[in-house]
Amino acid sequence: METVLLDEGLHRTTAPNGLVVYSESLPGVRSAAVGIYVRAASAHERREQMGISHLLEHMVFKGTERRSARDLALELEVRGGSLDAYTGRDATSYQAHVLDADLPIAMDILTDLVHRPLLRESDLEPERNVILEEIHGVEDAPDDLVFELHGAALWPDHPYGYSILGTPDTLAATSAEDLRCLHQTSYHPGNCVVAAAGNVHHGLLIEVLEREGWLEGAARQPARRPVVAVPATRGLTRREERDTAQSHVVFGTDTFPLRDPRRFALAILTNVFGGGMSSRLFQRVREELGLAYAVFAYKNFYQSSGQLGVYVGTQTATADQAVEAIRGEYDRLAREGLPPDELAHGKQQLKGQIMLSLESPAARMGRLAGFSLHDDHYRPLDLMLAEIDAVSADDVASVAAEFFSADRQTIVRLGPSPSA
Repeated sequence: METVLLDEGLHRTTAPNGLVVYSESLPGVRSAAVGIYVRAASAHERREQMGISHLLEHMVFKGTERRSARDLALELEVRGGSLDAYTGRDATSYQAHVLDADLPIAMDILTDLVHRPLLRESDLEPERNVILEEIHGVEDAPDDLVFELHGAALWPDHPYGYSILGTPDTLAATSAEDLRCLHQTSYHPGNCVVAAAGNVHHGLLIEVLEREGWLEGAARQPARRPVVAVPATRGLTRREERDTAQSHVVFGTDTFPLRDPRRFALAILTNVFGGGMSSRLFQRVREELGLAYAVFAYKNFYQSSGQLGVYVGTQTATADQAVEAIRGEYDRLAREGLPPDELAHGKQQLKGQIMLSLESPAARMGRLAGFSLHDDHYRPLDLMLAEIDAVSADDVASVAAEFFSADRQTIVRLGPSPSA
């Protein structure tokens, strides 16, 4: 094994079987956040198996070789800890947040989930119904559904546009054997990243992983199926009629992966554009025009691409006015970039957000795993802050001109017919 000290209290170990382990010691806390990240998620799915990664994530909690579903729910909670999981675009994560003394127990339970699930046929139908309720919940929440529709419009033929939850048809077509096949091919150490942060000792973490069998075996290739980037659909406008009290509108376009050096310029622009009460969109659309309660900009980074977008919820009678106001702000930013005062404020806002987020062990755990999941390299906090300070007016002007043109944005509008 190769262990590298990346920073004070921060280690990375790479095992011969391909497993990557990060830990960051935070002696001032009495807790530990630990997660196993599997490089198998919605971006790796075929259309006909849409949602299989999320279904597998649910099914592992139905019982393992050592624990019943109730045992899994109870064992950490009675100690004050928590157990959770989520399926994303590029990885599926299984996480625990526990008292530092309970880290070995947490890792034992996480290993049970990842390595030893039963995946019984008898559990499949009830869990399908649970996810169907989850899907129906999204369909009943237009401010969630509009993002699903926008992803499908942006990437109609690429997994980045697929529903992470799947559809009723793809869920019905997924068998227990399909789940066991996905588990066997993807849930092995070389396709995983383990990250821990808190009152953690790296040597102890490696000992626990060795005891749980994580360091055994040889590397299996490929460790991860590559996600091939494709250009998104740009400049499309799509309407979806629903009997809702508001019109829900999402603008958006594709950008670039997290490891791209332009990410800090994009993050600054996103904050200034729609990142809070002081942002341009909030001040223009809500405060000046009174057209919306909720309006904000957002960004997502994936392994091979990224996404920039804006959401607004507004009355149907004023939806056209809100759309035109937002388009105007897009074009103003694309044309003019940022003046010195807004650039300085945007840098300070981004630095503050990063530093405040790192007060959470769970956030630090996720940051560590992200270095491997996004093929990025570790940088100390001071270096990251220096990179933000180094972003120039020309840098943000270039990113604004490329990604903030109103004509580039694909727009999805969900709500009543304008004539209704």
